[in-house]
Parts: sequence; C-alpha cells; structure tokens
Amino acid sequence: MFLQDISKFISNYRYEQATVESINTIKAAFLDFIGVTYRGANENSPAIAFNTINEIFQKNDAFGLEASIIGKPGVKTNVLNAAFINGISAHVLELDDGHRQAQAHLGCVIFPTALALSEAYGLGGKEFFEAVNVGYEVGILLGKLVNPRHRDNGFHTTGTIGTFVSGAVASKLLKLDESQTLNALGLCGTQAAGLLESDHAGSMGKVLHIGKANYNGILSAFLARNGFTGAETIIEGSEGFLKTMVYHEDFNSEDYSFDSILEDVGTVKVRDIYFKKYPFCRHLHSSIDTALKLRTSLGEEYVHIENVAVKTYDVAADHNNFNPKNLEELKQSLPYAVAITLVMGEVDIDMLDRLVEYGLFENYSTVDKVNNIKNLVDKMIILKDEKLNDLYPNKRPSNVIIKLDEEFRNGVFQNITFIPKGDFENPYDLSELIDKFKSLNPNYNINNLVIIDELDNYSMTDVVGVLNE
Repeated sequence: MFLQDISKFISNYRYEQATVESINTIKAAFLDFIGVTYRGANENSPAIAFNTINEIFQKNDAFGLEASIIGKPGVKTNVLNAAFINGISAHVLELDDGHRQAQAHLGCVIFPTALALSEAYGLGGKEFFEAVNVGYEVGILLGKLVNPRHRDNGFHTTGTIGTFVSGAVASKLLKLDESQTLNALGLCGTQAAGLLESDHAGSMGKVLHIGKANYNGILSAFLARNGFTGAETIIEGSEGFLKTMVYHEDFNSEDYSFDSILEDVGTVKVRDIYFKKYPFCRHLHSSIDTALKLRTSLGEEYVHIENVAVKTYDVAADHNNFNPKNLEELKQSLPYAVAITLVMGEVDIDMLDRLVEYGLFENYSTVDKVNNIKNLVDKMIILKDEKLNDLYPNKRPSNVIIKLDEEFRNGVFQNITFIPKGDFENPYDLSELIDKFKSLNPNYNINNLVIIDELDNYSMTDVVGVLNE
C-alpha cells in the first residue's frame, strides 16, 4: 500500500537526517510565514473567521490545549481553531510560499499545524523542524503525484493535498507510530476538499480550504491516536483519491506503479519551494516580472500604449477576468495584474488597497492612475501559446508584447520571463525576504526574528511568545 511507505517515512524521520540546506530553507520559509500571516491577520476573511469561532465557542472557556493566533498578541484559543485561523491568515494575501511542480502552497498548511501543536505541548525547535520537513516532503511528493490532472479537474491542491500534509505534520508532532499515522492519513484523504471554482469566482472559499486543511489534518491525527481508523487504501483504492479526483476511468490500481514515486520518499528537496513578492496568484507572476522589465523602458509613457498582448501557458491564460469586483477576484486577474504593473511601476499589498480605495472596482474614479489602469485593460489581449504551454509546469513562461501608438514612437516593446522571481532557479536572498517582512509589518520589532536563527535550541512556546509580540 502506497501510504504505508509514506507513514513509515513520517514515523521514522529524525532531525539529524535534515541537510543544512533544508534547515536554512525552512528557517527562511518560517520567517516568511510569520511576516505574511502577521499582516494577513488584519484582512477581512481572517477577521470574519475569528469572530465566527468566538461566536461558536463563546461559552467554552476551558480550551485545554491552547495555541496563539498569529498577529493577535496575547490571544489564544484551542489548537484546532488556532491552526484554522492562522491558515486563513497565511493564505489571504496571496504571498505565501509554494511549489511549482506540486502546484500547491505548502507553508500555509505546514506552519499553522506545526505551531499550534508545538506551542501547546511545549515541544522543542528540533521536533518542530522534523515535522515541518516531513510536511514539505510529503506535500511535494503527493502534489507531484496527482498534478497536473488533479488541478485540471478543478481541485485546489492546497486544500486537498494540504489536508494530508497537515495530517503528516500533526502525526509527527503527536509521535504517532506507523500504524496510527497510516490511519491518520486515511482519515485525511476522506476529508480532503477544495474546488478551484471558489478561487476563480473571487470568494473567501479559497482561504477556507487552507483553514479546513489544517483543522482536518490535526483532527485526523488526534482521532488516529485514540484508535479511530482510516482507509489504508485511500490513495489507490477503487474508490480512492486517484480514481475519483485525478484519473477517473483511466485509473486501474493493478496497472499503476508507485515505484518511481516512492523512490523519492525522503529525498525531495525542500529548497525547491518558491517565495512570492506580489499579492497575486503565482500563475500571474511571470507576466508581472515581464511587465516590470518593460516598464523600465517605457517609464510614464504607458499612456501611449496602443495595445498589449500577453502570450502565456494555458493555466495562466485562463486567469482572464477583465472585470474583477473584489480583491479576491483581482488577485486572480491577469489583465489587471499586468495593467497595474505597467501604470504603477510596482506591485504590493498597500498599493492594491489604495487603488481599491480610489475606486478601482467602481464605474467612475477621480484618480487618473485608476482610470489609466482600466483603459489599459481595455487594450489588452490574453493569448494561449502552444510552445510556452509545452514548457509548463517545469517553467511558467510569459511573453508580453506592447505596441505604442503612432503619435509617440509606433514602436514595439517585448520581453519574456520563463521562471518568475522567487523560485530556486531565480531566488530571493534572505535580505529580500526580510525587506518583504518589513514592508508588510512596518511597526513590527524586527529584532524578534533573531530567535529563528537559534530555533532548534528553544521551546516553541517561547519562540511563539517572542515572534507574536
């Protein structure tokens, strides 16, 4: 059984097996998670989730195992609700880490689960690292197993595979044995959910997937510890994950070999995760990077643009919403991502908030740049390019072609990006991640982050206390 090998890896994995590269990558990812989540806690959807949890649990003050809500200093709740809310906060800005081939955001599931249990039980940094590393390994492995077909079938991998990931992290921290871990993952599989319709319809359902993945993963691990059983064949069974949510009629477990996939168990490189700079869906980042390069040449002459063609791979091109009505839809809109970049010359969360305040979603605005953005969107065409699509998912290419009007230069500006900034092949260094943290949280005491360097020497209860001041 496929999950048996995964469960054995989770149960037997030890901190000493981690490479220095993996540990440093996890520290960088943890720093990035804290910065994004701390700021994300102020957004609308985490606030609604927090108020809803308070409404449901207001008569229950005896939480037992308590964990902190990041971005709410001094506020604690039970571990399930803490992981649920922190997961939503981690994903709401569209700035959390991810993995290109797995097609999932992993940190927003791994860290909320790991923090809630590590803080509640007073576990050490080494145990925390073990669980986080296991989470990334399992998430990358399973994401690559099911994609791109799983994603093409309309499932949000961060919600579905994320449930397994949370369950793996929780199983490691609760010190479940191999059999218990197998049951936990079986229970995760039957709760794995998340439809891309929620993402692309511009709803808060997208971030709910992440909260529920954390919630269900932790719940599965606790149930398994207490003897609750899950289907051991939840992945390869005749009515399991692969049959129903990936291959459909094309799948026959007798004809399917897991051998090549299982060869990667314990060898997946955590370094391959990417970090995000722009608060838009990752599929739009190559287009933003390309537009920024062109903006360097164009400067403020964007008013002379006659038309813009964006040639890209199919999945990115399908983000072709020309009329977003809220921030959730905006962050999935390729036309607006490119137009905002060309007009503003930068892309960050504060700038998006200002544009919305100035009437970006309204029929009329008194702000010239808002009107310029809308005018530019009207001059844009999104094209699927077969050659660029052949490069996906190993690359995420985008070619942006701008033609200026005759009154100006009647010139054509063109550039292409194959891998967006933040991936392993085109990385951010640590100072850039710290700059991102500071820009998101300008009033945060940046000296608190020093404790991350010595994480393996501290109790996670103390670490969370310092980082969440």
